[in-house]
Amino acid sequence: MSSDESKAKGAESLKTGGAPKLIHEILPVGMLQCNCHVVGDSVTREAVVIDPGDDVNAVLEIIKRHGLKVRAILITHAHIDHVGGLKKMRQATGAPVLMHQADLLLYQAMELQAQFLRVATPEITDVDEFLSEGKSIKWGNYEIRVMHTPGHSEGSVCLYLPREAKVILDSTSPNISGSVREPGLLFAGDTLFEGSIGRTDLWGGSMEEIMRSLKTKVLALPDETIVFPGHGGETTIGAERETNPFLQGI
Repeated sequence: MSSDESKAKGAESLKTGGAPKLIHEILPVGMLQCNCHVVGDSVTREAVVIDPGDDVNAVLEIIKRHGLKVRAILITHAHIDHVGGLKKMRQATGAPVLMHQADLLLYQAMELQAQFLRVATPEITDVDEFLSEGKSIKWGNYEIRVMHTPGHSEGSVCLYLPREAKVILDSTSPNISGSVREPGLLFAGDTLFEGSIGRTDLWGGSMEEIMRSLKTKVLALPDETIVFPGHGGETTIGAERETNPFLQGI
């Protein structure tokens, strides 16, 4: 499947009032269709790539088409379907790799993970920097905040991108301007899905930990927050709070 025919959603999300666009493309990659994200600044042309699990050439086509410079490769967790293309992406872009230290051993056990899925073992690469709770990753005019959300794996993280757009408050007075906050974006990895949560029966998984992460961190975000899970379609915090059977009563 080419990048043009992919399930890329929201190629360039136009902000209110003609303000700069957030470039955001989603490409489901690999056998398990992990959602790989390219998130860029349309002004500075700087970007981050989240979870390059496979199909690196298709992801690089997206980056080239938008004329982007990748400043960081961010990993929500180190399961093979999210990191299988990591070395190729790092070699192609020269961007540093960031993941949580608690998943480093899991990443280094790539051969074991490959045997579990009966697939070829991808080569691994160095991790340049560790993600941690509250850390901010900045590129262009944007900033992603790290939420350490263990449970699916010990080092699972969710990445939260708050957004604010400039708008004209009064069309008859173009010199009067202000700002309005748009819904933030949460790149949830395999912690939260539409109607479900991440499995906890793999390496480093814990039902107790994932429920704590969801209750104390994920559900603390505003209801209008748009959630991009590691697989499948997008949802919102509010929708999951109301309808997700795993989140009822917590």
